[in-house]
This record gives sequence, structure tokens and C-alpha cells, in this order.
Amino acid sequence: MSGTLNKVMLIGHLGDEVKMHYFEGGGCVGRFPLATNETYTNKQTNERISNTEWHNVVVRNKGAEICEKYLSKGDKVYIEGRIKTRKWQDEGGNDRYSTEIQCTDFTFLTTKKESQATGNAAPQAAEQPKPTEPMADDAESDLPF
Repeated sequence: MSGTLNKVMLIGHLGDEVKMHYFEGGGCVGRFPLATNETYTNKQTNERISNTEWHNVVVRNKGAEICEKYLSKGDKVYIEGRIKTRKWQDEGGNDRYSTEIQCTDFTFLTTKKESQATGNAAPQAAEQPKPTEPMADDAESDLPF
């Protein structure tokens, strides 16, 4: 294969609310931490070990506005995107690096009912997007897994 690929697919839970940044030209960026978990059994001690990995997710423009409106801390979401490392300088002039997931597509996996049951701030029923077609059966779902 002669080309390269930079593609990330994550399923995780929001670690905080979506933080929005608006620009003069009308664009915006939403940022939020996403937690993914790995659980395994240590074969020597037979103890269950759970590790959490945190990812910094960046969503732009209309996608960011949708995430801000409908996602809350703790909600489960599927994210597709690419890895991007940014270089910046701190107050002391030292070079710093941030690795982010530049989100290109997302699917909300927490239902409104689940979000309300866990106490998350869910949108009002009037704010929910109206589906244009009836929901398909699970067998016909277009989720990638």
C-alpha cells in the first residue's frame, strides 16, 4: 500500500460538557473530553483491571452546535475523525504539544430516556430533532458495528 491513513473511531462517554468557542467570521469550535475504557483480567492475580484513556475531541461549525445542544456529561457517543497534534507555546515560551481527535462524524448512542435516568441535563422534547423517516429495525441499523 503506497498511501497512508489517519482515521480514528471511538465509542466513549463525555467527561464534561461541550465547551464552545466562537470566531468573528461566524465559525465555531466545540471541545470535549471523551473517556474510553479497557477492562481485562490479570492472569497472575485473577484481578479485574480497568483502564481509562482520555481523548480531546474537537468538532467544528454546525457539528459543534449540534453537540453542544444535545450532548451532556456522561452521554455515550460514537466519534469518527483523525488525529491531529498541535504545537503551541506556554507563558514561559516553552513549546507544548496537544494531541486531539478532529471529529468528522458522530452518532449519539445515549437515548433521551437514558440521559434523563442518569440525571444528565437532557434537551426538552420540543428541542429534539424530528426524524424524517420512521426508525429502522435494529437489523437494518446503519451503525458501523
